[in-house]
Parts: sequence; C-alpha cells; structure tokens
Amino acid sequence: MSVLWNPDCAPREGIAMAGETIAAMFWNAVAARGPRVWLREKKLGLWQAWTWTQTGEAVREIAGGLMALGFEAGQTASILSNTVIDWVLCDLAVLSCAGVANGIYPTDAAEQLHYLAEDSHSTILFVEDDEQLDKALSVREALPRLKKIIVFDMEGLHQLHDEGMMSLAALRELGRAYNAEHPDAVRGRVAALRPEDLAILVYTSGTTGKPKGAMHTHTALVQTARGLNAIIARGEEDEAMAFLPLCHIAERMGGEYFSLYTGCKLNFVENPDTVPENVREIAPTVFVAVPRVWEKFYSGVTIALKESTRLQQVAYAWAIGVGRAIADRVLAGEAVPASLKWRFYLARWLVLDNVRKMIGIHRARHLVTGAAPISPELIKWYLSLGIPMLEVWGMTETCGVSTAMRPQRIKPGSIGPAAHYNQVRIAPATGELQVKGPNVFAGYLNLPEKTAETFTEDGWLRTGDVGAVDEDGYFRITDRMKDIIITAGGKNITPSEIENALKFSPYITDAVVIGDRRAYLTLIVMIDQENVEKFAQDHDVPFSNYASLTRAAEVQALIQGVIDEVNGKFARVEQIKKFFLLDTQLTAEDEELTPTMKLKRRLVEKKYAAQIEAMYAGGAGKP
Repeated sequence: MSVLWNPDCAPREGIAMAGETIAAMFWNAVAARGPRVWLREKKLGLWQAWTWTQTGEAVREIAGGLMALGFEAGQTASILSNTVIDWVLCDLAVLSCAGVANGIYPTDAAEQLHYLAEDSHSTILFVEDDEQLDKALSVREALPRLKKIIVFDMEGLHQLHDEGMMSLAALRELGRAYNAEHPDAVRGRVAALRPEDLAILVYTSGTTGKPKGAMHTHTALVQTARGLNAIIARGEEDEAMAFLPLCHIAERMGGEYFSLYTGCKLNFVENPDTVPENVREIAPTVFVAVPRVWEKFYSGVTIALKESTRLQQVAYAWAIGVGRAIADRVLAGEAVPASLKWRFYLARWLVLDNVRKMIGIHRARHLVTGAAPISPELIKWYLSLGIPMLEVWGMTETCGVSTAMRPQRIKPGSIGPAAHYNQVRIAPATGELQVKGPNVFAGYLNLPEKTAETFTEDGWLRTGDVGAVDEDGYFRITDRMKDIIITAGGKNITPSEIENALKFSPYITDAVVIGDRRAYLTLIVMIDQENVEKFAQDHDVPFSNYASLTRAAEVQALIQGVIDEVNGKFARVEQIKKFFLLDTQLTAEDEELTPTMKLKRRLVEKKYAAQIEAMYAGGAGKP
C-alpha cells in the first residue's frame, strides 16, 4: 500500500497534549512548545509566524482585557469575522476566561447578527472591520446585554469615538494593565473550569427555520480532538490550512482545536478568493476541505488539460491510467505487481507529481473531505495521483466527526466505520443513522423541546441521514430522510447519487434533483462560472453577463451533454428528463446557499417553483 500513499497517516497512540478543557490544553501547549511556530498569516505579501509563546501572550492580554471589562465566567462573547488569526486569539481568550465563545458568519446580515447575539445572550461582540462594525452598530440598541464591541482592524475607523466600542489593540493594552495588577486572574479562571462546562456555541445553518445554537462542552471538544488523532494523525511537523469559516464546526474542530492539540502548524489564507494561490504557497501536508473545493481543483486540472498539447494529453492519460490501476488494486486488497509499481514511479516522475504541484498538494500525506457528499470517482482520482482522500461524516451536533475513513482501508462511496469515541447505529424501522457518545452536543440553547425531539427515548441522537452498513462496519449514506424522492409511480430514488455524478463535471458546481410525487425527474443546475465562461470564449459563444451565459444555446447543449452521459449510468426511471440553469450568480451571502456553498433543497424548490412547474407542464419530452 505504501507505493500509493504515505503510511504516516497511521493513527498515533497516547495523549499528544494534556488538558481536560480546551483552555487547559492550550496553556499546557504554550508551556511545552514555547518558541515553536503554531500560526502563520500573510501580511503585505510576506508570511509572518506566531510562536506558541507569542500566541499565549496575546491570548492572556485579551483575556485580561475582557475581565477588566467585567466579563464573567459563563458569559458569552460572539465573534463576527472571516477566518483570521485574531479570531483564534479571541476564541481562546474567551475560553480562558471560562466564558462561552460563539461564532457568527461574516456573510450574515444585520438582522441575523441581532438574532444570534440576542439568542446567545452575548455581552461582548468582536468584529473584524468597518463592514462588520456597521452591522453591529445598526442593531446595538436592540441588544441590551451587549457591553462592548471590539474591532480587529481599525483601518478607516481611527476618527470614530464611541464609548461602546474599542480596538483589539486597546483591549490588549487594557489587559496588560489588568494582568499586572491581577497576575493570577487568567490562571485562576482556567483552573476553575470543569470539563462539563459549556465551551462554545455553533449555530446550525437554519435551512428549516431559525438557526439553533448547538451547545458543546469542553469534554466533547477535547475527546473529539484526541479521537481524531487516533484515526488520522497529525504532528508538529505537519502544515495545515485555515480557510473555512471558523464559526462552522469543521474548521473550529478540524482546524483550530485539532491543531492546538497536535501542534500542527496552522496557516491562514489571505481571503477565500486566494485559496488556490495560497495552497500552492503553503503546500499543506494535511488538508481538510469540503467537496466544493476538491471539485474545483479537479475541474481546474481538466480545463488546463484541454489547453495542453497533444503530447501532454497523451502523457496524462497514460499516467493517470497507471495511477488508477494501482488504486483499483489497492482498494480491492490485491497485490500490486512489481512492473506496475515501476510504471507508477515513472508516471509520478513524468506527470502526476506535476499535477499535484499544480494544485498545491504535492506534500500532502492525506486529504480529508466532509460536510457534504462527494463523488466516489473524485476520491479515486485523487488516489490515482497517489494521495489518500479520507471521507468523514458527522454534523454540528456531533462535533463534526462521527465516522471516518481509515487510511489503511479506503472504500470510496463509504463514510468509513464509526469513530471509536462514539457509537453509530442504524434504526431498524427508518434506516436513520443515530449517534451516541461524549462528542454529542449538550442540546440546543434555549430550545428544550427541540432538544428533546432530536434524541430517541433511549438517548441516541437522530441525525436525519439514512444509510446502511456493510460486513466490515463501514457506513454509507444513502440520503437525507427528508430528501428521498418517491415518484408518482412509487419508485424510491436517492437524489444525492445522481447529483454527485453530475457534479463530477467541471461545468456543474451544484445540482438539485426534483421529482417527489412527480411522473419523472427534473433538475436545477448551478453552473461553474469560470469553466463555462472559458468554454464560451473558446467556442465563440457570445454573452454579455452571467444570465445571458446560462441562456446561450451552446451552454444549454453543453449541460445537456453532461446530463445525457450521467443518465446512461442510471435506470430509466432515475434519468433526468428536463433541466433549467439558475441565471443568478450565487455567493455565500445568498439565501439559496449554505455557508459550505451547498444549494438548500427546500428553499430552492420553493423559490423556483414556477420554473419547476414549467418543466412538468408539457410532459416528459425527450427522455
């Protein structure tokens, strides 16, 4: 197996860093790792490093400043910011004050900010810059508990004088003075923390109503961090990237806290648009991302290949074919002949290593994907490059990971066996996956009835995912309970399988299959703007804006061709008969998308009801 991927993915035994709370673990890490680098960020074109000692000094000053402002143990502070180092510093400072840290998406509107700050009873609000400050100021009068707004970046705000706000730099200065007078204050708060105390709030995306604040204790976070290292190891020699929203459980747990526990260096991208560039600069050794990112990398290679020479295309086809042959044998548990191994070494040297460098994953020991289903073919493609892609499954309510693919045995299309720190079962009557363990959340804030509905009578968390398990204990998600389509003819259809096959195309970013109680299936498509625009330019297709691009006959034919190819893989009743392209370029700020850039099925069905009905008005048309 080592011919395909690095055996250093193997789990590590023992406790990497002592501490029964996140705060205690952090301060133990500062003492143990002192001058070593933990965090890195790019400023003015240069990467700047933060050692554990420097990070500890900043966190202690922020914590002292919070206590000087009267921040009490058990109170909540919210953070409204993109993924930057200041986010981590403030999060750890709040936890070091024995407080509760709550993250708010930077794309949230002022109305959403008001709801989340009010529901969480936040007394302190950290904001990134003037844009986020404007939101905070617009709702401040309606937040009577809010004592102070702290601003990270004061650019353009130095002339603003407001007693209700201050800069992060000023808070740190206040903290230095407070700590000088109360040298044991931070240490005392950390020592008084109990593992069962509430640590963080992570609000769900609210696709079926107002967001719900999932409550996570220190025990849940610590146990998950330890457990992850016993499945997918990291160490101080590793480099990871932080670019997903820190208010989402994926980056908070899999990025910040897991790196805190293991000592893995955490590199912060400049902004979401520079991720491809920053990946190549950082060349992470471990890489966690959502399927949207992996699909984007693959489509970039696919498009670049079309622009390459005939010789390069032939060389790539041969090399990826060798990689696929190796991957197929390893996945099947078969021995790899020496002749095939040598061809793979040559394929990597001539072609595949260059593809890896083009993406920025040439140093990666493994890749981790989660938060949404991913095409098994995409996993096999990365395996063919010589890098294991490990799918994990979980949810906000389980600290992010409940099952995880093991690097020693990968099964594309599966989400792996249950993580050893929790139990996973399939409910006999419904097929629903249910979870029990120390990583499971403590309930929804202020919503005891919703909390009760989320658990079975015998204490198992209802996940809402339908699945199956094989003889090796590997689970597979078939769909969301609410998403299964039952056609007018009574046929049960799993839309995610069709959607994943469609998203393997470089021209389709996301797709939603429609057909519940209908005579046939139809499709809503969100195109990949960059790749479709490139197609249009290469084929002299005229367009003036995004909407006209989606209406172009050539683009419609391009997507129809993708659908026709996918239809050939499914039974007639599962084939798409009609489709329409969303003519609006969606971003994370649009209500149709979740923060992880997935289309919200129910909202899309409701918002585009007229277009959907039009696809059924004239019958099935051409199959």
